[in-house]
Amino acid sequence: MEIYSQLLLIYLVLINLVSIIVTISDKVKAIKRKWRIPESTLLLLSALGGSVSMYITMLIIRHKTKHPKFMIGIPVIFALQCILVFLIWRYIYV
Repeated sequence: MEIYSQLLLIYLVLINLVSIIVTISDKVKAIKRKWRIPESTLLLLSALGGSVSMYITMLIIRHKTKHPKFMIGIPVIFALQCILVFLIWRYIYV
């Protein structure tokens, strides 16, 4: 079980780093009026585990903070992820 925990930790670190980089990249592209990263990509990265870092990054750099899809959607995704983790934990350990 130890190797799975380590792999999960590595995955979460990587997906959060990618989420931060992509969010900042989209902000820079918005400022320069260049081709943007699709909103679906941002939401997918959030759903894949980058929700916390993406939300914090968006607040820090003030990116998409007026979009309810992100300011409500990402915390909802995070809440669902927490529920899923709890249910998996309960199934395995209880």
